[in-house]
Amino acid sequence: MSTDFHKLLFEVSEALVTDELAALKFLSLDHVPMRKLEAIQEPKAFFEVLQEKDMIEAGNLAFLRELLYHINRMDLLSTHLGSSREQMEGELQVQGRAKVSVYRQLLYGIAEDLTPDNVKSVKFLLQEKLPKNKLQDNASMLQVFLEMERNRIIKEDDLTVLKDILNAVRADIKKKIDIYEEKKKELHYPVSVHPGEQGAEGKATHLPVETYKMKNNPHGYCVILNNYIFNNPHYNRRGTVKDGEAVKRVFKWLQFETVEHMDLKAKEIYEKVKEYSKKDHRNMDCFVCFIFSHGEKQKIKGIDDEFVNIKDLVSCFSGSNCPSLAGKPKVFFIQACQGYVGHPAVPVEADFSGRLEIDATPLTSIPDLADILVGMSTVEDYLSFRTSESGSIYIQCLCDKMESLCPQGMDLLTILTTVNKEVGGKEFKLWNQLPGGKSVKQMPQIITTLRKQLIFEIPQGQSSKK
Repeated sequence: MSTDFHKLLFEVSEALVTDELAALKFLSLDHVPMRKLEAIQEPKAFFEVLQEKDMIEAGNLAFLRELLYHINRMDLLSTHLGSSREQMEGELQVQGRAKVSVYRQLLYGIAEDLTPDNVKSVKFLLQEKLPKNKLQDNASMLQVFLEMERNRIIKEDDLTVLKDILNAVRADIKKKIDIYEEKKKELHYPVSVHPGEQGAEGKATHLPVETYKMKNNPHGYCVILNNYIFNNPHYNRRGTVKDGEAVKRVFKWLQFETVEHMDLKAKEIYEKVKEYSKKDHRNMDCFVCFIFSHGEKQKIKGIDDEFVNIKDLVSCFSGSNCPSLAGKPKVFFIQACQGYVGHPAVPVEADFSGRLEIDATPLTSIPDLADILVGMSTVEDYLSFRTSESGSIYIQCLCDKMESLCPQGMDLLTILTTVNKEVGGKEFKLWNQLPGGKSVKQMPQIITTLRKQLIFEIPQGQSSKK
């Protein structure tokens, strides 16, 4: 048993990176003296200290599970400790189970939510309260919090200074402290700092919706799989190059490493997606993939007329298959039909003219995985439209809305809802596809298991793409 226990600690320690070790040390401060934690430079030494303090031992890994849960390493929880997010959430709601104080959870959550520019602003506002050498550029927000605690600027029952600073820098995050203080007065059981969770008496905490961390540059890969020229020229997808150009323009602006792969066979589509799932995403915040092709329900067609199952593509990014993206958002956009029916149109004036082409493709459901969003150009069994001159209706509208709404700080789900409204409000005449030039509509679909708001940060000093 002891051998298995130490092997487990070794494997977990090998999977942790420097920032995660710093987070674990911060979350453990109520149980391990700061002087001991400061001397620790690697995860193995950290686990040794926890053993010395009887915080973890063979047969009792509750504290380790809790720590990994708070830093969002669900892959390690699942693989090495046999726990899921849902199990941990249920366990920590039981009074007395949580070892990490709500206060420390709150500070850690605030540090995670602040952008690099926010952190610079906080440091600037602390210049009169902390020595300059403690506010250097390389000091993390957790290190700043530690200095604030050392100097008694913040403590569990007095966060006034931090509230004032956040009110100037990020008023939305300051509200978390307000709620924490109210709950501290009212409740005598552990309060979750996660949105929408239930308290011990079944009362919702009604906290502000959390956002995914978007701190890195680049934020992640934006991969475009764009099938234009097929072996059978009859299926060539005219206009799809315009979609690729629009996506590259927008996501390069949003600080993604953007790359386009053209004209892939079915097997090559799968291999390319798998290739990106095997990359190291630890220093990235997000993964985005656009897929433009023909196909059938739940399948994508390669240029060789063979098919790949879209669920297999999405599954490449499960927590076990892509651990460095565990807990981070994975977003897929698919320009494709899911059938051959056009939505009947209400008799209103058409707002689009020109030749329309039809794509045929996949998917109405995704594997039961967290932190995934799939934006579909149309709902199940219906058509999706593309023009040879300007590209697809859905992708062009999506890119336009990203350009106009991201600078306003709008989250992706809200942006996609506006896309649904605009595309759903259009009317198309299919003179070449349906008898009599029948008028039809298109209705996009959003499929999501995102747990937080996904807000794409705009580069500093840029209010718009222009």
